[in-house]
Amino acid sequence: MRNLIISQPVRHKLKDKHKVTEREVEQCFDNKCGAFLIDDREEHQTDPPTLWFIAPTNKNRLLKVIFVFVDGNIHLKSAYEPGPEVIEIYDEIGK
Repeated sequence: MRNLIISQPVRHKLKDKHKVTEREVEQCFDNKCGAFLIDDREEHQTDPPTLWFIAPTNKNRLLKVIFVFVDGNIHLKSAYEPGPEVIEIYDEIGK
């Protein structure tokens, strides 16, 4: 994805903490079957808003992908395997 921007600190967090690759994130965008949800929690509010969704990779690994749209680019904030509560929220609201 040409418009996917991943900063060095986020790239390191994905690799070292979450064991997620850039390609897996791209696959999640390709495989998304629901809406982008706004993270409206007080400590996560940004301008423009932080968005998120859950989607599988091509190997069926579910990831929660968190990002911000800026000037037509997707600035990745994080991506990791979601817990059951987050999956339930997305299933109820995002699909």
